[in-house]
Amino acid sequence: MDNPFKKILHDEELPEVLREKVLNDVAMIKLSIDVADLFVVKYPNAIADLLNGGGARPSDDMNKDDKKETD
Repeated sequence: MDNPFKKILHDEELPEVLREKVLNDVAMIKLSIDVADLFVVKYPNAIADLLNGGGARPSDDMNKDDKKETD
């Protein structure tokens, strides 16, 4: 397969077909990264949160404020 970039002259614009192929490849790579992030990072974190009782845990600062009010 010939390298299509060697056919492009420096003062010419990129052919539309080649431009679309490059943009589609970039979009596919981004989609693949998003799907991998979903199943490798976010899904296990969601399962761990559910198994640990679910819901967000309050931060340490909020716990300190709660203790002051009850004293």
